[in-house]
Amino acid sequence: MSYSIKEIFYTLQGEGAQTGRPAVFCRFSGCNLWSGREADRPSAICRFCDTDFIGTDGIGGGKFATAVAAAEAVDAKWPSDPVQTRVNASRKLVVCTGGEPLLQLDATLIEALHARGFEIAVETNGTVVAPAGIDWICVSPKAGASLVQRSGQELKLVFPQANLDPAEVEDLGFEHFFLQPMDGPVRAKNTELALRYCLDHPRWRLSLQTHKLLGIP
Repeated sequence: MSYSIKEIFYTLQGEGAQTGRPAVFCRFSGCNLWSGREADRPSAICRFCDTDFIGTDGIGGGKFATAVAAAEAVDAKWPSDPVQTRVNASRKLVVCTGGEPLLQLDATLIEALHARGFEIAVETNGTVVAPAGIDWICVSPKAGASLVQRSGQELKLVFPQANLDPAEVEDLGFEHFFLQPMDGPVRAKNTELALRYCLDHPRWRLSLQTHKLLGIP
């Protein structure tokens, strides 16, 4: 299998339970809930996505013929300083995101990334069952989409969404439950709504997109 990857870059995880942790982000091309083209947004299942996942023209992106080639490209982004590498060798993290990464992330690539010492996290919409071996599964359900990945480490619900109440997913098999205010022109209002919901329903925690606040990728 070959892999189409939009971009690969090193930064800090900006949201959710691992906020602030250094990671290599591997953004796969393509999604099953929106084509990524503005002309298709009105008819898409997910209409609020703000991510460019079309093509392979981003930083470090490309079409990789093998899992080994893709894993090597990810590994090349991790700091190569000898002291940094020694200190963080057991903390190497790759975040597989998209688009929808589980359309491409498979057992072969998981094995290749593990072989290079990476802990593997995935950010998925939950419409595809995750293959075995992923170390951290973060599911972000979307209204109108079939949710088949119903367990993992983290559930992160963009809020508010019409026709998707947090109560519908709060009993699923996750360790952490986050509400993340929907970005856009009414972000301040959405943040207040998410804050209030978390205060009224203590099972939920607030997730902010700190990378946007800090101006980092």
